[in-house]
Amino acid sequence: MPPLLVPPIAAADVGDVLAESATDTLQGRATDLAGPEPQDRVDMARRTLAARGASIRLIPSWQSGLLGVDAAGEVLVPGPEARLVPTTCDPWLTGRSATAPSDS
Repeated sequence: MPPLLVPPIAAADVGDVLAESATDTLQGRATDLAGPEPQDRVDMARRTLAARGASIRLIPSWQSGLLGVDAAGEVLVPGPEARLVPTTCDPWLTGRSATAPSDS
């Protein structure tokens, strides 16, 4: 898994912005949309798996996948003009793990 820095975004937040767009409260402005804080993708995946009770070993590597080392750093983080939505990864993860199906 490439060790990318990404701003995860909750689907509910995307839905809220789409609803605003449908009612034209955005006044036709197109903007980048992102989660409120950048996260290390590998760390985020590890926390997600742990919250679901899974024990899969993730190895950070640039040798597999579609994205290479040119995606390192803040390449996938939006600029200062982006609209940031409120839900951070940890509260989302806490809510999801409470409803995640168990493997037993």
